Formats: sequence, structure tokens, C-alpha cells
Amino acid sequence: QVQLVESGGGLVQAGGSLRLSCAASGRTFSNYAMGWFRQAPGKEREFVATISGIGRSTSYADSVKGRFTISRDNAKNTVNLQMNSLKPEDTAVYYCAAARRYSTTRGEYPYWGQGTQVTVSS
Repeated sequence: QVQLVESGGGLVQAGGSLRLSCAASGRTFSNYAMGWFRQAPGKEREFVATISGIGRSTSYADSVKGRFTISRDNAKNTVNLQMNSLKPEDTAVYYCAAARRYSTTRGEYPYWGQGTQVTVSS
């Protein structure tokens, strides 16, 4: 079992930045790929970014590529999402998730945090 707790959400103006963090506990953190997903009101939860267990590989949704950066610190059991040049369409609840293998597919992630709200005003 893996427990995940997100932090760092908030309200920001368009063009601004936010840094989300996710703290993990339970199992060996480096054994898990970590992902960020988001869900806007009335929409399905969608993939944002993922990073492999030792941080060698990353992947991003086209909508955030070049603006968002995912990173992890296995010594601290944390994964971060640096979000720059934010747009109103980035407004959503952002979720941290853990999977036993590197994947961009939501169904591959059995462990989820409770989510943190990000609101970008125009």
C-alpha cells in the first residue's frame, strides 16, 4: 500500500507559476513510477505527466509540454510538478498517483492522493 498526500495548489493569475508536491509513504518509493493527473469540472480525469522510478524517464501531455516539469526526490519520497506559464484551462483538481510500472494510462495507477485544487484566473 502507498499513501499519497498532495500540497501546493492555490489561486494564481494566468502566466503565473505554481509548484505542486506529493509526499509518499508506505512502500519503497523508487519502485514506483509517479504520475500527475488532473480533473476539471464536468470532464474526465486526464494524464498530465509521469516520471519513472529512478527519474530517468519522463512524459508529458501535449497540452502542458514545455510549461510543466515533473521531478522526484527518492531520498525524501516526494514528487513535484513545477507549473509555469499557467493558463485558465489548467484549472482543475490535480492528483498524484503511483504505479508499479511507467505509464501514461490512468488505469495503470492503483494508488491516488486526495487531490489539490489549482485555479488560474484570466
